Amino acid sequence: MDGSSVSPLPCEAPLAMMESEKTPPRSPSQHDMPPPPDEKRYDDDDDRVWNCGAWFEYILVVVVSSILLIAASVLTIFWTIYYRKGFNMDDPKLQFNLHPVLMIGGYITLSGFCKRLPVPSVDNSWTECFIHVLVIVAILLYRICRCCSHLIVKLCHTFFHACSIPCIVIGFMAVWDSHNQQQIPNFYSLHSWLGMITMGLFALQFVLGFFSFLILLCCENATYKFRSTMVPIHASFGVATFMLAIATAVTGLTQKAHFELGENYSQTVEEGIIMNSIGVILTGLGIIIPFAVRRSNSPANCKVYVTERI
Repeated sequence: MDGSSVSPLPCEAPLAMMESEKTPPRSPSQHDMPPPPDEKRYDDDDDRVWNCGAWFEYILVVVVSSILLIAASVLTIFWTIYYRKGFNMDDPKLQFNLHPVLMIGGYITLSGFCKRLPVPSVDNSWTECFIHVLVIVAILLYRICRCCSHLIVKLCHTFFHACSIPCIVIGFMAVWDSHNQQQIPNFYSLHSWLGMITMGLFALQFVLGFFSFLILLCCENATYKFRSTMVPIHASFGVATFMLAIATAVTGLTQKAHFELGENYSQTVEEGIIMNSIGVILTGLGIIIPFAVRRSNSPANCKVYVTERI
């Protein structure tokens, strides 16, 4: 090659590079992508498959809890109507009968099928019983309905607790007005003190739970860590509130028995047996509901098809 000649490549190379820079890169094809990692389905996980014993335990807890919840309310209503002559807002003694029925239905049934409510006076036992049943319903929702959408379970849990609020308020006002009309002092007994503590915890739980787990869902990603921190706190105080409700109802029943039956209470009269039976049922709920809540997740989890990367 002549030494004076110049190769055209140095001039053409920059032009070729400029043309290549203007061309957008092509999207990677399926062949260019690495193979996906293995997948794992929870329904195929042997560690999550329940055996017959686990299923039997689960069904037994649900059935026994439901029976006790219904029995607490039914027996309280029977006691109020058959032995205490029913309800009448014009008669202070009959007005009081709303207290144990509404409290057990609202605090225990709605609040553990969610929670239980405080009663301020000496004779507060009846309404409390009904409210305690409501409390249990709400609590059990998280254990029974694991196969449903978590948001739906939250809304049902909130709904049952919200339904227990009017029961608690009416039950409280009934005993308050009944005592004032009969000139019976309020807030002097252990029962009334426990009732006020329970009522305060219930209100605090409802407000914080509604704000933390429903309102803050508007900023779900930003509040995830805070809500995760609140879950064990909310659950622990929920069980504590329920146990306080049970204690309040039992002390109220004992106080009512001595107040109404007097010396006849030691004679094992029929009404005394009914009142003791209500107390035993509430005690049974105080044992089985915390066990159900703290137990491993319901087997319904195994039926939810979830895929995750390993």
